[in-house]
Amino acid sequence: MPNDPAERRRITVQRPGPLLVEGPVEVTTEDGTTVSSDRFRVALCTCRRSRIYPWCDTSHRQRTGGGADTDRRRRTPDSPADRPPDSPPAPR
Repeated sequence: MPNDPAERRRITVQRPGPLLVEGPVEVTTEDGTTVSSDRFRVALCTCRRSRIYPWCDTSHRQRTGGGADTDRRRRTPDSPADRPPDSPPAPR
């Protein structure tokens, strides 16, 4: 029964990040496909970058910066793109 307290699932919202859902779960995607997991907790992708959607594969961590940023590589402070062309590399 949908409103049975024994059937309630705890969902943890992380921003940015996946929805953490206590399992087992059954998920119906927008195309009608049903996938399920018997794990005690699952991470549901909210950024839609996951290669194993609807499950999260941490692809959301690869994007940094503002909303208009289209560079999906992880950038480090000493990345060549972060330095003026004539500046020396950052010390290690």
